[in-house]
Formats: sequence, structure tokens, C-alpha cells
Amino acid sequence: MRRRFGAIRDRFKSWGPPPPTPDGTMSLYDHLRELRYRVVIAVIAVAVTTLIAAFFYRSLVALVVWPYNVAVVQYKQMNPDARVDLVNSGLVQPFMLALKTTLVAGLIVASPVWMYQLWAFIVPALLEKEKRYAIRFVLAAVPLFLSGCALGYFILPTGFAFMLGFTVDGVLNLQDLNAFLSLELTLILLFGVSFLLPVVLVMLNLIGIVTGAQLGAARSYAIFGCFLFGAMATPSADPFSMTALAAPMAVMYVIAEVICRRQDRIKAKTKASDEFAVSLD
Repeated sequence: MRRRFGAIRDRFKSWGPPPPTPDGTMSLYDHLRELRYRVVIAVIAVAVTTLIAAFFYRSLVALVVWPYNVAVVQYKQMNPDARVDLVNSGLVQPFMLALKTTLVAGLIVASPVWMYQLWAFIVPALLEKEKRYAIRFVLAAVPLFLSGCALGYFILPTGFAFMLGFTVDGVLNLQDLNAFLSLELTLILLFGVSFLLPVVLVMLNLIGIVTGAQLGAARSYAIFGCFLFGAMATPSADPFSMTALAAPMAVMYVIAEVICRRQDRIKAKTKASDEFAVSLD
């Protein structure tokens, strides 16, 4: 029995991530082994939370439809006779609706797990002194992601009402519920991911790929790129959703620049003190 448990333990160790090295270097095989392990853990976490969310899918669908209902109320204040209804077309569409809703809910709820796995995959590339700084900023990724999703969710009614305003009088506007759901969930996830911009930039700075000065030099182009991304990434194409997505990204880019500049000054002081200590020796 002890031998059998030992064999199971050895097999688990061979399947798990490779042990970290002091300098963070890894072979290509170890990188692939680490990636496999992190992806599997993230997928399992999303699958478990999706399964749990499936028990509440009716409440989740009602939660998803709320922004559209609010938009319809706003629109009907100006056009009370308008017909803008949500419909299901097809036999399997209700099942696909439940599947999409629970999957996105599972992805959001499991965000602490898959973000940690992403951080754990990147960390071996950092030096030991830099890891303690990295974890502080990566821990900010979860609330930033959830805040972005929440902002997208509460800003959507205004965008939907704006788009409904183009409906011609006397025309019945039927919204396929699955198509609407795909649009809304895409927007919510885009808001969430866009709020991760400062974490990504700070991580790149810690790894040594970018500096605060480089971010400052590219600031005007980056802000323009944020608004361009907002225009391209929001399928509803309304100015409210575009601005609500692009403006926070631009602000957080500047915040990330400030953090990176401060981090660069700390690195420069540490390097200067180390060089001075070496010169004394």
C-alpha cells in the first residue's frame, strides 16, 4: 500500500510544475510542463465554477437581461409605442443561452485562480528581489478585472438605449437573445480585461521589457490607441460604450507610467548603492 501511494505521489510530482531555480532560468521542456500545469488548473477552476453557476442559470439570465430592460424603459420614455422585444429562435437556443451565461459567470468567479496561475507562470522569469513587488501588483488584478466588468455592466443600458434610438417608428425590433447575450458578455469581458492594462505594464517593467521613460514617450500614442481600441472593440459602436472603455484605459496607462517611473528610480538607487559598495570593497 505504501509503495502504491509512493508511486502515485511520484506520478503527481512528474505531472506538476518543475521546481523553481534561483535565477529563474528554465529549459524549454520545463516551460511547456509549467504551461500545461497552469492551464489545466485554470481550466478545472473555470469548469467547477461554471458547474456551480449552472444551478443558478435562470437568475443569471435575468441578471444579464437587466441592462437591456433598463435600456428599453429609457427608450420607451421617448417612444412609448415602440416594440423592442427579446426572443429565442430555435430549439437549442435556450440551452446555448444557459451555457454561455454560466460559462462567463464561471470565468468571472474563477478569475482569482486563473490570474494567479498566469502570475505563477510569469514569476519564474523574475529575480527573487522582484517577486515581492510583482505579487503586490498582480493581487490588484482581481479587483481591477471585477471593477471593469462591473463598470461595463452598469454602463451598458445607456449604450443600448442609444442604439435602440435608431429604430424607425412602426418597425418591430426583435432582438435574438443569444446574439444579444454574446454582445453583452463580450463587452463586459472587454471592460474587465482592459482594466488589467496597468498590471500588465507594471509586470513588463519588472521583467525589464519596458521602462517608465518609454511609457512616457509613447503616452500620446497610447492614449490614441486606447480610444481606437475602444472604437474597434465595442461591437455596439455607440460613443458611450467606446468612451467608457477607452477613458479608464487611458487613465490607468498614466497611473502605470507613474508606478513604473517610481520603480525605475528605486532600481537605479539600488544599482548605484550596490556599485558604490563594490567600489569601496
